[in-house]
Amino acid sequence: MGSTARDLTGKVALVTGSSRGIGRVIATHLASRGASVAIHGTSPFSSRAFNEADSLEAVASAIAAETASLVFPVSGDLTTEESVKRVVGDVRARFSRIDILVNCAGGDIGAAGTGGPGGGMPSPNDCVRVSFPDIKAVLDRNLMSCILVCREVAPEMMERREGRVVNISSGAAFIGQENEAIYSVAKAGVVEYTRCLAAQLRKYNVMVNTVAPGAIPTARFVATRPTDESKMLTGGTLDRYGWPIEIARAVGFLVSEDATFITGQVLRVDGGSQLFPA
Repeated sequence: MGSTARDLTGKVALVTGSSRGIGRVIATHLASRGASVAIHGTSPFSSRAFNEADSLEAVASAIAAETASLVFPVSGDLTTEESVKRVVGDVRARFSRIDILVNCAGGDIGAAGTGGPGGGMPSPNDCVRVSFPDIKAVLDRNLMSCILVCREVAPEMMERREGRVVNISSGAAFIGQENEAIYSVAKAGVVEYTRCLAAQLRKYNVMVNTVAPGAIPTARFVATRPTDESKMLTGGTLDRYGWPIEIARAVGFLVSEDATFITGQVLRVDGGSQLFPA
């Protein structure tokens, strides 16, 4: 999968929300380039939600076998400060440091979790009728988790004067829409937090950027909404769905030596579906 160059050898990456979906592919891509990778799920069995794997341990074993890199599974709720400290502490205990942080944990998932109706999407899911528990769950899952993990990891990067942070937002952050409203707000918050963190960390030589995917047909995406079979293409046109590896390659670029003077930016990976200024 992805590049055969082992240009990230010696680096340690933590990819949150990597038990399945886009996060798993990002973790695999970074491992294929030589990084030691900590993969994360909310629970040891998060990967079962949409039948992508039996366990986090199984995901780690599969990535390690595919990439010949070290892969360490860690689980925990990233919406609480105590749990974030434990998760990051576990990664440091295994690898001693974190060079690359990718915040991919998220999703339009309400208080019922992925096991709820419709794959956990809030219902109602608009600006006014959405329930308070769903508001809190979506904001916590997408925005609060990003902030808490960055707060826990950034100080060591500041001290070393080296590090890369990539926060995964969404094309939904840049448009007004009646449904998935709180998700859009949360992902817009991720973009602004990224810019603020980038401003703070410039002097420490730590680069902080955002990747904003367009429509990507992961297992959950397919399970929770109608899909357009005519857009299930892998090339020949950009009028199609994107694929997780295309998001992973963008992340790989931003954490590589090809991106040493890029920070505070939003990279839309959406095939041009949004062609307007950030």
